[in-house]
Amino acid sequence: MKRSKKFSVFLAIGLFSVFSVSSQAQQPQTLKADVVVIGSGGSGLVAGLTAAEGGASVILFEKMAFLGGTSNFPAGIFAAESEMQRRRYIKVTRDEAFRMIMEYSHWRANARLVRAFVDKSASTLDWLQRQGVEFIEPAAIYPGGPQTWHLLKGHGVAMVKVLVTRAKEKGIEIYLATPVKEIVKDEKKRITGVIAQDLNGKTIKVDAQAVIIATGGYANDKEMIKKYSGFDLGVNLFPAGNINKTGDGIKMAWAVGAAPEGMGILQITGGGPIGPGLKPGGHLPAASSQPYLWVNQEGVRFCDESIVHNFTFAGNAVARQKGGYVFRLFDEETKRYMLEKGIDAGLGMWVPVTSKLVNLDEEIKEALEKGNKNVLVADSVEELAGKMGVDQEVFKSTVVEYNKFCDKNHDDLFAKDPKYLRPLKTPKFYAFKCYLTFLGTLGGIKINHKTEVLDKEDKVIPGLYAVGFDAGGMYGDSYDLMATGSTFGFAVNSGRIAGEHALKYIGK
Repeated sequence: MKRSKKFSVFLAIGLFSVFSVSSQAQQPQTLKADVVVIGSGGSGLVAGLTAAEGGASVILFEKMAFLGGTSNFPAGIFAAESEMQRRRYIKVTRDEAFRMIMEYSHWRANARLVRAFVDKSASTLDWLQRQGVEFIEPAAIYPGGPQTWHLLKGHGVAMVKVLVTRAKEKGIEIYLATPVKEIVKDEKKRITGVIAQDLNGKTIKVDAQAVIIATGGYANDKEMIKKYSGFDLGVNLFPAGNINKTGDGIKMAWAVGAAPEGMGILQITGGGPIGPGLKPGGHLPAASSQPYLWVNQEGVRFCDESIVHNFTFAGNAVARQKGGYVFRLFDEETKRYMLEKGIDAGLGMWVPVTSKLVNLDEEIKEALEKGNKNVLVADSVEELAGKMGVDQEVFKSTVVEYNKFCDKNHDDLFAKDPKYLRPLKTPKFYAFKCYLTFLGTLGGIKINHKTEVLDKEDKVIPGLYAVGFDAGGMYGDSYDLMATGSTFGFAVNSGRIAGEHALKYIGK
């Protein structure tokens, strides 16, 4: 006897939204479905909905008590040759996008997978709009970048709400707080279902013809991060927006013979200060993301700071520095510039470029009052060096050299655009200790262009698919911000591709 239960889901991205999801109060020990989806992020929801639209019965398991995962946070989705681009005379062809991605990866990416993703991207945007997802416009994330980033109205959380509503309408059974523990295969190595377990410890076995892995990677698994990237979580690397992503889907795929691919590739950013008193998307983090003076643990300048416009470049530069952190500095005159004229680099869509940081003083004061040791203010360069813990003479030498570059309007060292040369001369002096952060892991399971999981001999494991952050092959060694929106874009497009090929596999 089945009865439904309502789950209220609170998703925070600066504001809260609520929606309800049907589940089964009295879950049977053994269930049957055509397709099982593991994970409810953008890739999992899209995969499940695609399969359901094709006539498949679908069960979706989510180990958290809410839906959507990190898909609640993105601002936009990649696409090439979309209708929105054509209406605005934005020329980014599929061929151009394909070559851009492949050349950025030095052809280390899986070319057929990249081509399938790019070719699918425009139709996926149309498909999302038919579901009820609303977009604003295509945009570039950095100056002169390609306008492939199709901004979502209401960000990712709005898209998740729409997809969940559509999933309910299509009869997808969703089980919250019910992690999948094992993927089951038969003696012929065909996938036959999964075994899950709810919070009460009840085991749920599902017989299914196809399983789609969409668990979101391993961003919160300390051992995997250390083993494959060399970083120590919480010490010199900090995940942003990731909760309880412990590589479950990747480990289960490996357990049934899947080959690994892309382990250790992270979607790193230039980072920012951490600690008490900071507001996500606030004016203090925005001030720490400006292209002015950056120095490392030794008090030495190490890059053209304008690479902050491409957070992958900035992240790679920070990752080279000892300790995984750097200091970003400005003086009172530059602070006045940010308050009165606006910032030169945006903090995503939360604090857009040209925003005037009218709350900066208040946010600095709050961070200091709460004892944030990563926010530093001093009356002299010497005092600032002491608070930073860097060699005073080395730091003073760095500042003197940088100020000379500013005075003559030419960066002799790193050839930074002169418009970003702002000296460090006028007290007070400010420094933010900024740690390396990342938005997710970008590999794990080897797949082909159909998102079918491959074994160590490059043979398909029948009935098994991997999508989004669980899948490898989309990247070389770094996230490609030139194809702006590609992580979220790959999530939803790989979900559609997996759903469609699962339908073909099961004969729908």
